[in-house]
Amino acid sequence: MAVTKARKKEQVEKLSAELKNVSNAVVATYTKMTVAQDYELRKALRGAGAKYQVVKNTLVERAAKGTRIEEGLKNLSGVTSIAYTTGDPVAMAKALTKYAKDVPEFTFKVGVVEGRVISIKEIEALSSMPSKNELMAKLLFLINAPAQRLVTVMNAVGRDVAVVLSQGVEKGKFKEA
Repeated sequence: MAVTKARKKEQVEKLSAELKNVSNAVVATYTKMTVAQDYELRKALRGAGAKYQVVKNTLVERAAKGTRIEEGLKNLSGVTSIAYTTGDPVAMAKALTKYAKDVPEFTFKVGVVEGRVISIKEIEALSSMPSKNELMAKLLFLINAPAQRLVTVMNAVGRDVAVVLSQGVEKGKFKEA
């Protein structure tokens, strides 16, 4: 069944509204994927805070005009799907890379991170990086570590004095005069 011009315009407007604030995307292709496999991919991407959509090449190119991911969505050919997020690009890349390893029919075309087009190898490298939450936790640990060490050293003096006095009392070193 042919899609009318009005329906296509509606699809472009809807997709354009979704892509307006998006700065991270991965464009992929697939062949012979089952509905169950597609469902698993969407579920994994939802868990990573991303959305996934199968798109027509010309419609997505029109929808992406004026967005940060416009460069990555030009001159597409063949079957195309797009995963996109306004959040952590690493989490999305990890979910997609894991899925691509499990399902060889799913392959990457190109990626866009913070408005910059990246290659397939860079997508895989991105997936091996720690997530934003992991990086924040490591940074907080590094910020907190010197303060913890300072408090430990300051407490050690008082603790050591208390231990010496306690041992002196136990051994009877302090006698009443």
